[in-house]
Amino acid sequence: MTLTLGVVIALVIGFLGAGIWVGLAMLAAGMISLELFRDIRMDRFLASDIWASATAEELVTLPLFILMGEILVHTRISESLFRGLAPWTRLIPGQLLHVNVIGSTIFSAVSGSSAAGTATVGRITMPELLSRGYDRNIAMGSLAGAGTLGFLIPPSIPMIVYAVLADVSILDLFMAGTVPGLILAGLYMGWIAFRALSTPSLVPAREPPSTWRHLAASLLMLAPVTSLVLLVIGSMLLGFASITEAAAVGVIGALLIGLLERSLTPHTLWMSLLATVRTCAMIGVILVGALFLSKVVARLGIPAEVASIIQGWGLSPFLLIVVLMLFYLLLGTILDGLSTIVMTLPVTLPIVVAAGFDPVWFGVFLIISAELSQVSPPVGFNLYIIQALSNATQWEVARAALPFCLIMLGLTALITVFPEIVMWLPYQMRQ
Repeated sequence: MTLTLGVVIALVIGFLGAGIWVGLAMLAAGMISLELFRDIRMDRFLASDIWASATAEELVTLPLFILMGEILVHTRISESLFRGLAPWTRLIPGQLLHVNVIGSTIFSAVSGSSAAGTATVGRITMPELLSRGYDRNIAMGSLAGAGTLGFLIPPSIPMIVYAVLADVSILDLFMAGTVPGLILAGLYMGWIAFRALSTPSLVPAREPPSTWRHLAASLLMLAPVTSLVLLVIGSMLLGFASITEAAAVGVIGALLIGLLERSLTPHTLWMSLLATVRTCAMIGVILVGALFLSKVVARLGIPAEVASIIQGWGLSPFLLIVVLMLFYLLLGTILDGLSTIVMTLPVTLPIVVAAGFDPVWFGVFLIISAELSQVSPPVGFNLYIIQALSNATQWEVARAALPFCLIMLGLTALITVFPEIVMWLPYQMRQ
């Protein structure tokens, strides 16, 4: 490891350890590194970089998708999802446990936030599942695993951030995450069904089947949010709208759902706007810091140095991915997923591309790694949410989430061996 790389890493770790915000820590580390190793006018370099980062056209979609999700979070969508899905999930092994997975999958397609999905779905499902006699561990684990789908299923906020940093198409990345996201949801449901069949005591006795009238009524409850999903995702897939236009349509659709359910009030709208501003400001600071540090790292020649070090190890492309996965697993125990992505991307992306991997594929790989950090103690954010919902300790929640973490690792191995799983849909969209 060269002196330059060591100094940059030490600065970032030192600032983070001092409790400085991630974005400001990266900005400070980049500025000090340039002062130490390059003779550059810092004011001009930093000012132009901040302006270019803050005015990137791709970032317009970010506040719109966040606002869409926040409007739905502050309305009664979670209650409608539970009431609409419950009659159908009673027909399969595991019964209402599947509401965690299906509800999180649907909400992910209109939110893009892992934490928001976990909290919104969990505040309805957890009390219901525990009061009906479902095993607490599998209820917590299924919610923890399913809550991470908000990162993988479009419109994903971390995907937008990655696309901006890696200079790839947001639409390509959205399409690349769709099939793996649905596969992951299916694997979760398969595991729940297997556990319910192998250990019947985990779920209560099967409730009486719902009538056709009840099933039809449940479809009406699901109609607003599923229509919004089809409208937003379908308009992008079929080419009727750009990503920004689809996001704007999503905001209008969320407002209409709130009005139809009579849960959109001036107060809830104001709270949604405030939450959107806070989230965008946080992401904006992180993005500015990350883009600035990435340019500093490139100017100092660090990616080439790291690439030469790794090439000296003689790793095969598959083994390189294994090493990176272990690296991100370790990093995920001390940093949240978004911070992990923006801090490491300037170094890891050039190495992975040089090894022959597509940057869109690597984006999905990174997103799954970020998902794992959401349920990795001690800083997994989803663990804190579920802990508050279930009155369990963080380690109890982490232990309950372990099988679902292993499923995510299995999906990572699957897309590494068969990258077509990720690249098939983007390739079809380009035709």
